[in-house]
Amino acid sequence: MRPVTGSGDDDGGPSELVTLDDEFGPPAGEALGLPTLRRLLVDTGVDEAAVRRAEEAGVLGFFAIDRFAVPGPARYDLDEVAAVTGMPAKQVTLMWRSLGLPEPRPGVRIFTEVDAEMLGTVAGLMDLGLIEADLAAQMSRVIGWSLARVAAAMVDSIDGDPAGRAADDPELAVFAGTMLPTMTQVIEHVWRRHLQIAARRRIVRELDAGDGSRAEKAVGFADMVGYTTLSQQVDEHTLATVVGRFEEIAYDTVTSFDGRVVKMIGDEVMYVTDDPAEAVRIGLALADEYAADEALSDVRVGIACGPVVEREADLYGPVVNLASRIVHIAFPGSVVTTDEVRQAVDDEPTLAWKSLKPRRIKDIGRVPLWAVRIAEDQDRGSKPRSDIRERRTEAREARLAALEDARPRHRRHS
Repeated sequence: MRPVTGSGDDDGGPSELVTLDDEFGPPAGEALGLPTLRRLLVDTGVDEAAVRRAEEAGVLGFFAIDRFAVPGPARYDLDEVAAVTGMPAKQVTLMWRSLGLPEPRPGVRIFTEVDAEMLGTVAGLMDLGLIEADLAAQMSRVIGWSLARVAAAMVDSIDGDPAGRAADDPELAVFAGTMLPTMTQVIEHVWRRHLQIAARRRIVRELDAGDGSRAEKAVGFADMVGYTTLSQQVDEHTLATVVGRFEEIAYDTVTSFDGRVVKMIGDEVMYVTDDPAEAVRIGLALADEYAADEALSDVRVGIACGPVVEREADLYGPVVNLASRIVHIAFPGSVVTTDEVRQAVDDEPTLAWKSLKPRRIKDIGRVPLWAVRIAEDQDRGSKPRSDIRERRTEAREARLAALEDARPRHRRHS
């Protein structure tokens, strides 16, 4: 593996991405046959003093991503890229902002040849009438929001103790040289798979609602109890570990029942299914999975069903609002549903229902509610719940203490 060398741009960026060179192999004389991250940066025209400062600060890996993520130097300012692409400067600014990227300033060169090619392609499609300006902005928002999360997760996945790794560690160079092209392939493939799934869902939705009525869905929210208190008691590293585990369980559990995670909202997960019974099973499974995890607290689950509006993979409407509000009525570890959900799955023999006192929900009105559990779980309370919770709390506190003790200790290297 070797970098493609070339003169840097005005702000010091490399002219090409780091590439793999399988045919000729690495330059002779390099330790272990691999270039180091420091060597990669210097060979692509980065000032050695800047590399040294990044190394001393323990951010060399992030510095390399900053240098290599975007291929090619910035060549155009806002007016220049508008002239090259044929897209009005106002439209360029709108699209750039919709993508979640820093707004271009007049006279500041931030656009590369690749940027110009992408904007020119979109401008051509708009000129041909194949895509409307509003749709282009809408898709830009979705793409920008989604890929911003991917990028943040990728950066966060890098060694939690960057100062603990030396710049001559070949593994960092391998990461810089292979991760970017690999992630491009992964993102494209996963996008195609999700595109297929979205098309199939749309087919089913249109066939089931040929009269033009809105899609009927079951929407659930699962909220982690005590998250605010926990966030004030542990450090950022431990909290990130807890949140990561919370998200992992949510995605694994929901998808195992053929549901879909709509979004994560801090300490809360929103999911959706076509079948209310499946939504209940997901809710009960989530309650059990979180209860079994010593590092996490209980969740409470709220479920409602009915017509919803689907837009950009998100859901809107009174059903969503109702589900998001009744989740806070549920006791820790329990699942609460609306009467519509109970009626839809009332013949399910494995479930047991308990009528709750109707509650007045803000902006919705008085709502009959039901608590649901597994019918076979009759003897669940054979031991006092207070004893069970006390033991689980002790185990969880011990687990959190262990996480804090194991967190990376940042140190500086000369």
